[in-house]
Amino acid sequence: MTGEHFQPETTALTDRQRWIALYVLCTGVLMIVLDSTIVNVALPTIQNDLGFSDSNLAWVVNAYLIAFGGLLLLAGRLGDLAGRRRVFLIGLVVFTVASLACALSPTQGVLVGARFVQGIGGALTTSVVLGMIVMLFPEPREQAKAIGVFGFVAAGGGSVGLLAGGILTDAISWHWIFLVNVPIGIATGLLARRLVADDRGLGLKHGADVPGTVLMVSGLMLFVYTILQVEQQGWGSTRTLGSLAVAFVLLAAFVVRQDRTANPLMPLRLFRSRNVSGANLVMIFTVAGLFTQFFLGALYMQRVLHYSPLEVGLAFFPSTAVVAFLSLRTSEQLVTRFGARQVLIPTLACLVGGLLLFARTPADGSFVVDILPATMLTGIGAGLAFPPLMQLAMSGATPTDSGLASGLINTTVQVGGAVGLALLATLAAERTSTLRADGMAEAAALNSGYHLGYVVGAGLVGAALLVAIFVLQTAKAPASVAADAAPESTETEYSVA
Repeated sequence: MTGEHFQPETTALTDRQRWIALYVLCTGVLMIVLDSTIVNVALPTIQNDLGFSDSNLAWVVNAYLIAFGGLLLLAGRLGDLAGRRRVFLIGLVVFTVASLACALSPTQGVLVGARFVQGIGGALTTSVVLGMIVMLFPEPREQAKAIGVFGFVAAGGGSVGLLAGGILTDAISWHWIFLVNVPIGIATGLLARRLVADDRGLGLKHGADVPGTVLMVSGLMLFVYTILQVEQQGWGSTRTLGSLAVAFVLLAAFVVRQDRTANPLMPLRLFRSRNVSGANLVMIFTVAGLFTQFFLGALYMQRVLHYSPLEVGLAFFPSTAVVAFLSLRTSEQLVTRFGARQVLIPTLACLVGGLLLFARTPADGSFVVDILPATMLTGIGAGLAFPPLMQLAMSGATPTDSGLASGLINTTVQVGGAVGLALLATLAAERTSTLRADGMAEAAALNSGYHLGYVVGAGLVGAALLVAIFVLQTAKAPASVAADAAPESTETEYSVA
């Protein structure tokens, strides 16, 4: 049967089946999110074991991020075309096999190559999940609750990764930060194949745009690579400016092609929604600013307060618990009662306040007085902000492009994080170097550099707040039941195999 709209038969699934499917999907995402931070804790041990130089060690992280950030948007669209469950499962297989290769890596080259493949698997797995969730839960209240679960995984998983990385590295060895992915990946894949609804997708012929694919992937990968090299090259270097210019030209050419080709890889109609465009812009600024806490905050605890990696993970744990409680229990109720935009605005203000509290931490600060209040305030902001923000980002998606919308918001998170990290780390390092040259003590100079990063981060989240106020609109209906679905037609069958 071919209908006028792409409409999955989610009603054929019982409530219990849908919620189990959600937990399976989020387990896969949690594995990816954990991996993005768990590796950072183990980097010094990996460096000593495999003999990495300081410059080469960065590629253990960069190889993953380039593949992950560069392929998220394409992977999301592939989910719409080839079937979201199929892309999710392929991603799990790739990620799990690559994790085993990382764990068994005997040399630097093998580890870096396996990390690149891991990034490919992570992009395929993560990109389609949010699109699958909005199709599974079309009813507004249930959708808000389900996105709250996803929001907790996305916002809180990084902190859990810091704690898990410290425990595994200290108690066993760095190999286990990758080995733990293998049983989790296998179990998640088997459960997903059994419990997650299947869909046929539109068919690759509806977006078989090879030149567009090359332009998009090369542009995004070059952009991510350039941002990751900013700390070494500097923002004003010829190499940085030239690479950014080429990346923007490639991406601009991609957009022009999508507007003119008969079967675009990325239909531009999605961006006509103020909420979709606005939510992605809010996400860029928010993530760019919030990365200040996790990156500079962790450095402050280690370099100034002399915390161990495990102690850093434990210091972030209370805020992670707050994120979990608010994402899972409170966010859905507030969004249902007041609307996503109305919840988002005050919670962004909480994030600004938390970052400004970090900007007053002294060089001899204590956990209870200086760190806990700041992390708790940002935890409240993150726990309540991310679920409605993701809901707004998906509000303009139809069943034919929910994978694209999901891939877009995930790409926004990665790009915002990369840009924010490069910007804030560079500003902090430059200020610290200047103060050292002026004779300031090491701890005080480091802390002053971190303070500048916190203030700039608060300014970025403040920009997100302005976008939320003046650009976002109150959503009138969930995307999955929108009447103006895309013109493509196809048949999709959902079943529990």
